[in-house]
Amino acid sequence: YTLLIDKRYQEKDSVISSIHTKVKGVAQTDKWIWDTAEYTIPMQANSFFVITNVITTENQIQGKCAEYPFANAFCSSDSSCIKDSVDQQSNGIRTGRCVKYNATVKTCEIMAWCPVESKKTAPVPAVLESAENFTVLIKNNIHFPKFNYTRQNIPQNFNASCTFNKITSPLCPVFRLGNILQAANQNFSEMAVEGGIIGIEINWDCNLDYWSYHCSPQYSFRRLDDISTSKYPGFNFRFAKYYKQQNGVEQRTLIKAYGIRFDVLVFGTAGKFDFIELVMYIGSMISYFGLAVFVIDLYITYCSCCKSPVRTYHYKKKYETVQNPKWVIYVSYVDKPHVTLIKEPLETSLQHAKGNIVERHPEKFSDSVSCCTDNSNKDSVRKGHGMQPVRMEMAFSQAHQAWCCCGKCQKTEKLHEQLCCRKEEGKCITTSPLFERLVLSRDNLKDALLYKEPLLDLDSRNVNDKLRRCAFKQYIHWRFGSFDLEDRAVVPSCCRWKIRNTYPKDGGNYTGFKAM
Repeated sequence: YTLLIDKRYQEKDSVISSIHTKVKGVAQTDKWIWDTAEYTIPMQANSFFVITNVITTENQIQGKCAEYPFANAFCSSDSSCIKDSVDQQSNGIRTGRCVKYNATVKTCEIMAWCPVESKKTAPVPAVLESAENFTVLIKNNIHFPKFNYTRQNIPQNFNASCTFNKITSPLCPVFRLGNILQAANQNFSEMAVEGGIIGIEINWDCNLDYWSYHCSPQYSFRRLDDISTSKYPGFNFRFAKYYKQQNGVEQRTLIKAYGIRFDVLVFGTAGKFDFIELVMYIGSMISYFGLAVFVIDLYITYCSCCKSPVRTYHYKKKYETVQNPKWVIYVSYVDKPHVTLIKEPLETSLQHAKGNIVERHPEKFSDSVSCCTDNSNKDSVRKGHGMQPVRMEMAFSQAHQAWCCCGKCQKTEKLHEQLCCRKEEGKCITTSPLFERLVLSRDNLKDALLYKEPLLDLDSRNVNDKLRRCAFKQYIHWRFGSFDLEDRAVVPSCCRWKIRNTYPKDGGNYTGFKAM
């Protein structure tokens, strides 16, 4: 939706513009006729000013006269008027004398254009109230440099007698001043008294794609000065018209002009299809999908309006609770074709603990094992090497354990060591010829060690420790199908003690129950 409606597939450019205005209209007052030269004041930038009200002070000449009464101008004697001083609100420079302004008021005498301006409030109604019927022609030229595109707001079929109307003539560049203020929700008669500032906004929203081209101005109007909070509302300034009398003395007419300043504000953008912009927007939009997942997750987790069952279901799907690592263990039974995962802390023997089937037991071995089984028939773990049983070898328990199904397991009180090679009653896996060849064969174990470390010294004193660990790994790979489970796989009691008795540890102190 955003891609199409906001045209995010387009390259954008900002407008550059120039403004030229012409105000037309004639008004009559008691004293004279006002034409364009009288009521229009040239302004800088994109603005024009129309006089709507005036205060005139005629026949001023430079001389000495009494100051207009204000707080700091009143005096009772010459000592109250400091010579050559200037007050911020004064109309001239004080002479040091206190003179009569009228029959009842005395003020300081000043050197100034006399007589001074005596009227301070704007006339009501405004002198040029009829200025609301004046019209202004606004010429606006725009340029979009990135696309080298230029356009003017005057249409090709322009009718000079037209007047702007938002419905009937929305493109006409001729505006009636009264209509402008009405569109800005202002009363012309009221605003004409003290003046103000009106903004004429021209918006160019151009689509330069040939399949959906449009580029026309849209006009809107609003008041720019804030009369509700301003201490000095309105807009005014003073200027003078100068003359020379027959005797050569210069005189002037001082005019305090109230009026409306119109600021023409032009803004806008142009867009044109660009493939790179399209690709960049689609890429950034796709990235927001990740943010959407985060927001939804945050909502479900923390929002109080999300019901508890929904939150519970979401939590179960999002997280998998893992117990303390020492309770995550794998076991394998010779009479079961799968590996069992046990995650819960033990409350009974490991043999009877309930678990989950996690994978089928594979029947293949790595090359390192296969290469060692070719000569497995040529040795026996109990013959050919003069190996004598050690003192620390522990006899298998003659008493049948409740958790043992093969009759070969060692008695123990530790629940995590109470594991048999079988799930049901039967022969022990240690009696299998394959157990002898794959797990206990000294030659096979040596070959497996040398396969990984060709220069390993097998005549060292601790060779039994290396062979015992290798035997445990061979058993795990055989029964669990991977060396990756070495840290979590538990070797049955019967197999563990068979390996320990075959390759005993000096002192006979065994600390672990997995691959030790």
